[in-house]
Amino acid sequence: MRFGEFGGRFVPEMLIPPLEELEEKYEELKESEEFRRELDYLLRSYAGRPTPLYYARNLSKKTGGARIYLKREDLLHSGAHKINNTLGQALLAKHMGKSRLIAETGAGQHGVATAMAGAKLGLKVDVYMGAEDVERQRQNVFRMKLLGANVIPVKSGSRTLKDAINEALRDWSRSFEHSHYLIGSVVGPHPYPTIVRDFQSVIGKEIKAQILETEGCLPKAIIACVGGGSNAIGAFHEFIEDREVRLIGVEAGGKSIESGEHAASLSAGEKGVLHGMLSYFLQDEDGQILDTHSISAGLDYPGVGPEHAWLMETGRAEYVTASDGEALSAFMELSRTEGIIPALESAHALAYGMKLAEQLDRDDAIVVNLSGRGDKDMGIVMEVLENA
Repeated sequence: MRFGEFGGRFVPEMLIPPLEELEEKYEELKESEEFRRELDYLLRSYAGRPTPLYYARNLSKKTGGARIYLKREDLLHSGAHKINNTLGQALLAKHMGKSRLIAETGAGQHGVATAMAGAKLGLKVDVYMGAEDVERQRQNVFRMKLLGANVIPVKSGSRTLKDAINEALRDWSRSFEHSHYLIGSVVGPHPYPTIVRDFQSVIGKEIKAQILETEGCLPKAIIACVGGGSNAIGAFHEFIEDREVRLIGVEAGGKSIESGEHAASLSAGEKGVLHGMLSYFLQDEDGQILDTHSISAGLDYPGVGPEHAWLMETGRAEYVTASDGEALSAFMELSRTEGIIPALESAHALAYGMKLAEQLDRDDAIVVNLSGRGDKDMGIVMEVLENA
């Protein structure tokens, strides 16, 4: 399946059979009442769904303009939206008869969520993580190991998420008979972008029901950060046909777009192929993938999911950037006004949400998807503030 011209299945021939097996089994299981009942039970009793839609009264008052609502995915077990997808794919893997999960992780939240899902469902877990991210996210590495996962540092390339995905794909090509590659975002060859989107779409379904109950109408905008783009697609998908709702993805503007030190593939990238899909990537004139920069390890990826590329080209969604400094300011502002410490990823969405709220009327409402909590980022923030 493609999203317009984007997506596809650009992989070595040896990976076609496991991808076809995955697609066939997923199409069968997603229609299975038993599978949906098992997953619903895990999401409610283990992950903690539904998450609240919280009216940030203090922040709204200070910002001025529209009322700001926060979708509290940070309150989920594991501290981020990642658990929605890992429980779904781990359950899928178990139904497929696989005994081992392979995963890649950037900030560590997907790795932790995969380790939790593996422990819960009795599956062995191996997590590939860029060596630089291992250093930046030591607490999450410890959590993964505590949960029984094996963390494998990747020392090639830029030693970040891109290289971790490369190694995970290599592993899967050798072990797919007993292993499932549990991709953490809406990236990779078909059917992964569709599977991850479907498992994350619970976010948008809950937002729609909750905002209609609270406000009696749909919001002016839904705003979410975009690295690979799973939390954003999860929040957007239910609203794609609701044209009056603006869908706004916020990429990592890093030090600035002009400096070249950022991770904004839709805002500053070009079409290309990487990790089995056609999408937008940061690349040089020869098509070589460029190194990225973001204060947030979770956004530090040189590409974006193909459905986001399609939403941008069709004009249905808007994509903007927030710099490291803007994200850090939003991180501090939410902590001090609401007593909520957001993940640095989510702080990018919040930074733009606060700007947008100022431009709207008091009668308007907007929703910012708070995709994760900031405990994991304490070391980074402390270091930045101490060196400021």
